[in-house]
Amino acid sequence: MKTIVISGINLYEGGPLSVFKDCLDSIIKSKFNETNNVVAFVYKKELLIDYADKITVIELPKSRGSYLFRLWYEYIYFYFYSKDKTIDVWFSLHDITPNVKAKKRYVYCHNPSPFLKTELKNIKYSYKNFLFSLFYKYIYKINIKKNTAVIVQQDWIREEFMKMYKVNNVIVAEPISNNEKVSINNRININKDKFQFIYPAYPRFFKNFEVICEACKVLEKQGIGDFEVILTINGNENLYSHEIKKKYGKLSNIKFIGLLKREKLFSLYETVDCLIFSSTLETWGLPISEFKGTNKAIIVANLPYAKETVGTYDKVNFFDPYNAIVLAELMKNEISHNNVYTRSNRIEIKQPYAKNWNSLLRFVFD
Repeated sequence: MKTIVISGINLYEGGPLSVFKDCLDSIIKSKFNETNNVVAFVYKKELLIDYADKITVIELPKSRGSYLFRLWYEYIYFYFYSKDKTIDVWFSLHDITPNVKAKKRYVYCHNPSPFLKTELKNIKYSYKNFLFSLFYKYIYKINIKKNTAVIVQQDWIREEFMKMYKVNNVIVAEPISNNEKVSINNRININKDKFQFIYPAYPRFFKNFEVICEACKVLEKQGIGDFEVILTINGNENLYSHEIKKKYGKLSNIKFIGLLKREKLFSLYETVDCLIFSSTLETWGLPISEFKGTNKAIIVANLPYAKETVGTYDKVNFFDPYNAIVLAELMKNEISHNNVYTRSNRIEIKQPYAKNWNSLLRFVFD
């Protein structure tokens, strides 16, 4: 019996938390937990309540109290936890390589902060996150060469890591769950008399909600009203979402529905007509992969992460994420069922490469 530790004490919402759950889902589906001791560290146990009867879940509620607490857990607490135990694999799911004793060590890097174009105007949204992003590339560097391998989500990030940190043992692992479809009974009551777009994202300034809202203003001025854009924010999440709601809340074609659990989001994917994904910074862009399963239209930022995530797909158009007029035109064509799509082809990824969670876990646990 092996002892596997999976640490994710900074994962508590959105795509990063989905990564944690997809990892655990794959472990449980493969029944690896039945023959091995799997321990998961998490910020709050309630986040992994569905797994508590299948693996050992340890809660560290102070880990998000401050960045100092986070670093203390990573570099001191985990060392003393691990030093007297026989740990076969330590799998850190949130960017930092902890100071631990283990036969194999892996770090999963999916925080885009090292690639963030820092602008002073964005400090107001979260000065702590802004300042932390300035140092994140240096935090990535600590202990990184002690890993058996570093795991990233896209090939362009692998190239950047190899240049930035002089590491060669980098695995590209697509964060695709082995069950893309989610079947649920809970349907959200959304008006289907109109053509519907959706942009599912947590409100951070680089998620670029503004360009979608500005495109809606353009369409409104043109007298086009038979559409609805669903945004998964409500204005109460943080200062950024508050400003978006305050500035664009009177636009009749925008529906602010707030954050959704993943199951309800998948339900919406089945009813809406088109995904818009305008984020300017991602290490993957999980909703793109999820929405591809519907075989519906996607309008996505013309950036390297999006090209790699979209892969092979027939119903996609790429747009300049800073050009609301171009986006409005693509939206208008969708509404009138008059769009001509761009053919997107898969980018070939060199080994080591894992196409989904099952493949990645074979790398990590074998």
